[in-house]
Amino acid sequence: MGNRPWIVADDLWTLIEPLLPSWPEKAPGPKPVDDRLCLQGILYVLYNDISWQLLPLEAGFGSGQTCWRRLGRWRKAGVFEKLHHILLAELHAADALDWTRACVDASHIRAKGGQATGPSPVDRGKTGSKHHLICDGNGTPFKVITTAANVSDVTQTMALVDGIPPVAGKPGRPHRRPDVLLGDKGYDSNPNRRELRKRRILPVISRKGAPNIKGLGRLRYVVEQTFSLLHHFERLAVRWERRLDFHDALVSLACSLICWRRLKKQVA
Repeated sequence: MGNRPWIVADDLWTLIEPLLPSWPEKAPGPKPVDDRLCLQGILYVLYNDISWQLLPLEAGFGSGQTCWRRLGRWRKAGVFEKLHHILLAELHAADALDWTRACVDASHIRAKGGQATGPSPVDRGKTGSKHHLICDGNGTPFKVITTAANVSDVTQTMALVDGIPPVAGKPGRPHRRPDVLLGDKGYDSNPNRRELRKRRILPVISRKGAPNIKGLGRLRYVVEQTFSLLHHFERLAVRWERRLDFHDALVSLACSLICWRRLKKQVA
């Protein structure tokens, strides 16, 4: 993507365009701004963390309000979630997913209010949210859940595990279960261990009051790298969207772009 990462590459657009809902043939009003330009406007905001109202009109994206509404339209159609699933399947077909283990962790972000926000225990009680993430052994994001900052990590364990989508890409049934789940002491829960074993997943989770499992940190570093990639999209490092559904749509888009980059490296 060069020095302008918001420019949509042709091969990426080939994947996205069929997922976009079509406009009614006799829709009232002027002709809508081209979908590809609107997507580039959304990406411009995602990368640069500017207000929608400050989106530069001279770039041809349309107004910030136009891009924001198009984001809402695509959110309802689940465009970016579908894109994320397609790219996971492409990575699976290329043997680029590590199903031998998955890692879970959470990261606090500041928020400007709205849904799924609360006092942050790590930021002097300021309003914040929390990203809960599960990734494969290579750090490829499977699922991100946004909650208030004061929600305990352990409460989201099974939602993350069950939120891994069925990943196709190879003959046979879609894959959706890692062999092992790695977690720090924030995920210490015997009920969750039982639920994981029911799903034939081995829990490797440090227990509170006991020494950390030897070598666990070395295996889990990939999840920290993934958070770094996710929050490199400046619009996600501080949560400005008061509506949770709009924020989560941007998170899904960011996860898709992370997968896209990994796929491009795999086939290069």
